[in-house]
Amino acid sequence: MAETSIKFGTDGWRAVIAREYTFDNLERVARATAAWLHDEYGDAPRIVIGHDTRFLGREFATFAARVLADAGVHATLTTSFLSTPAISWATQAMGCDAGIVITASHNPPEYNGYKIKANFGGPAPPAMISAVEEQIPHVSVSDNDLPSAETFIEDEMIALRDVRTEYLDAMRDVLDIEAIAYSDLTVVHDAMFGAGQGIVTSLLGTERVVELHHDLNPGFHGTPPEPIDRNLAELQSVVGQPGHDVGIANDGDADRIGMVDENGDFVDSHRILALLVKYLHEERGLSGSIVKTFSTTHMLNKMADAYGFDIETVPIGFKHIAPKIAEGGVLVGGEESGGIAASGHIPERDGIYIGLLIVEMMVKRGMKLSELVDELLEQFGPHYCYREDIHISDTQKQAALKRLSEDGGLDTVNGHVVVEVDTLDGYKHLTDGNGWLLIRPSGTEPVLRVYSEAETPDAAKALVQDARAQLNVG
Repeated sequence: MAETSIKFGTDGWRAVIAREYTFDNLERVARATAAWLHDEYGDAPRIVIGHDTRFLGREFATFAARVLADAGVHATLTTSFLSTPAISWATQAMGCDAGIVITASHNPPEYNGYKIKANFGGPAPPAMISAVEEQIPHVSVSDNDLPSAETFIEDEMIALRDVRTEYLDAMRDVLDIEAIAYSDLTVVHDAMFGAGQGIVTSLLGTERVVELHHDLNPGFHGTPPEPIDRNLAELQSVVGQPGHDVGIANDGDADRIGMVDENGDFVDSHRILALLVKYLHEERGLSGSIVKTFSTTHMLNKMADAYGFDIETVPIGFKHIAPKIAEGGVLVGGEESGGIAASGHIPERDGIYIGLLIVEMMVKRGMKLSELVDELLEQFGPHYCYREDIHISDTQKQAALKRLSEDGGLDTVNGHVVVEVDTLDGYKHLTDGNGWLLIRPSGTEPVLRVYSEAETPDAAKALVQDARAQLNVG
């Protein structure tokens, strides 16, 4: 059998179950993780392992714990499925050297994956991932020779722990849960069949929460668990009914966030990021820098100017943001795809924490979510973002990227002259019409992603449509 090449993408290793994502290949990645841990932390490193609700998640997580224990790593295994941010929190809170989450996040149901968390409680930075990749063996060792999980538990190399309860207690420390629970708001929580199931209800109580898609379904009923507009029609319909005030949606491992206002209108992460900056600074009196990824709204640049904050733009992938938050001084960090972190919590995306922080803002300000967004646009001007994920053949994708590379980008988009092309992560076209267009390949899927921002929704969409036509990608 030919060796499978294993590479980590924007956020972890992901592959199709039973094709590349097998127990043999998982063993290779786990042994590489163990080797790296021994290199960095000596003879007895410690790790915490969790999994989401995907097919065979528990079995994969238990197997990874056995491999790590066999390699001399003390492993704590969660007693149930759990969100990625809960594992990140546990990595930091328990003083572990790293954390592992068996998850493919928002990918389609046939995928599973492997995320590594650093000891500071956030995604492993690129240098750490590269070091692990370099240690991946060419072949696996048969699991027939591995002792059982029960044997490792008896030998105190694997410990079972109820991390979920501890994480809930930590959330109560960083949010004003009492104010939300005693308000008259009703929150609709769409777990998208993922690992966020039950968490919001456990925090706020059944009187405050309406649950949507809170049952175990590894196939996600055919919809990838990504909290973006096109996947949230049912949530929008439910929240748009009388008596429902706000909707929170989380992806498969609950580190990403999407929201719906009381009218059933989708509120994207660009708006959420900006609302957080405004709330934390104007209401909580906090200051600090803003860190955003390459595809995120330029409204944050205007806010940084207005508040006197530093702002830094990094390549796409929260792994580029987390180390900067860990260093301290960051007020808000986030990305277009719904991964957001805010001061006062872990240096990690946490979709449930962020969603409830916005609900806390609604309670404290006494305003509906739509009113908060309207206030934001009035203060900092109209900004509308748009994105399309283009599923095309690899040949078409490479042809489009080759043209952009050879020509240095497009000269015009939708009639606007391109005044600059920034290649930090893809090809970002800044136009003379107060807008921009970004084209980049996905780091985790066979997809070409096209993003834009303009002063109206139609103008933002037109930028993307013109780019598709110029590049002959539909």
